[in-house]
Amino acid sequence: MIPQLVTVGYRRRDGRRLRLYVPVLPILLVLSPLLLIAVLGGLVACLATRVSPLGALRGTGHLLWALPGTRIEVEQGRTAVLVSVR
Repeated sequence: MIPQLVTVGYRRRDGRRLRLYVPVLPILLVLSPLLLIAVLGGLVACLATRVSPLGALRGTGHLLWALPGTRIEVEQGRTAVLVSVR
């Protein structure tokens, strides 16, 4: 399943927390023109390095399918960042 929601939590040095909910589909629709340019650039890069474009596309699909349930936590001193993909 493609990720639906990305939650970004941020704890500031003073202890206050900030949480942002980012829906993936609307962001993807807004950035779709850039996505098209990125896909064309990836195709050119695959052809230049003699990598199979279908294999690269399949690997990208596997990566996106594996993202739901991923949690990334980074803590530095009293500042912490949590990224959760649902």
